[in-house]
Amino acid sequence: MTAEPLTRELQVDVPESRVDLYLAGLDVGLTRSRLARLISEGQVTVNGIAVKPSHKVRSGDRVKLTVPPPRPTGIVAQHMPIAVVYQDEELVVIDKPAGLTVHPGPGHPDRTLVNALLAMCPDIKGVGGELRPGIVHRLDKDTSGLMVAAKTDRAHHDLSAQIKDRAVTKEYLALAAGILKQPEGLVDAPVARHPRARTRMAVVAGGREARTRYKVLESFKETCLLELYLETGRTHQIRVHMAYLGHSLFGDSVYGKRDPSLNRHFLHAHHLSFRHPVSGEILDLHSQLPPELAQVLDAVRLG
Repeated sequence: MTAEPLTRELQVDVPESRVDLYLAGLDVGLTRSRLARLISEGQVTVNGIAVKPSHKVRSGDRVKLTVPPPRPTGIVAQHMPIAVVYQDEELVVIDKPAGLTVHPGPGHPDRTLVNALLAMCPDIKGVGGELRPGIVHRLDKDTSGLMVAAKTDRAHHDLSAQIKDRAVTKEYLALAAGILKQPEGLVDAPVARHPRARTRMAVVAGGREARTRYKVLESFKETCLLELYLETGRTHQIRVHMAYLGHSLFGDSVYGKRDPSLNRHFLHAHHLSFRHPVSGEILDLHSQLPPELAQVLDAVRLG
């Protein structure tokens, strides 16, 4: 059975406004980028005529917005065991295991978190885009811990805005090489693609702003346990910043060195806090270290 497009008809009640700004100012449950695509595709009409984003609407005009059903993307639903920490009609928070890629891409055509989400929450299809439905932020493949995904366009728009406004708390636990001299600090160093090794990131002058706060929780003989707070969310940010300080993460084969006792890097997103996009309630969620990291930490503590 073919899904039907959703339509919404509105009567303008403002003196004058660009149609894209008029729709963006309403609670239509769509992001600005999604609205822009719909307008460019002719899915928005004013008094029965398709218009450009800059078209001016005036009081009394009739605006019709059509949202076509998601197009097939080739991304299939695949049932996989994913720990759900919180879920309602608007969003789902999962505890991602290490080894799971967030969305399909080169080298990872399926068996990703997106495939699992499509199986677990079929209505997530097309939310926020067709290639990465529901995704508002990411974790590296070998980073474990808490992630929130949107199940509606309204939630996707609101959560994306919270992340952009740095209103989402994302805290991590990491085991780093060596002993940091300062018990806490801020790494403020721009991050961009490595100028030669293009699959890696690096601190690069002129790169994108990147800020990571850290606090030493415990110090051991050759390592230290850190809690890190992201003020920005660049690719590999924590791993790059700690390597930049000379304290690469334990087991990080890309920015440090592999360790035979662990087949991943020691980085876990253990705390996630944000405002619910509909109720306004603050969701404050925590995740324990997975067994493989807890085992390494126990061994380090024993010396």
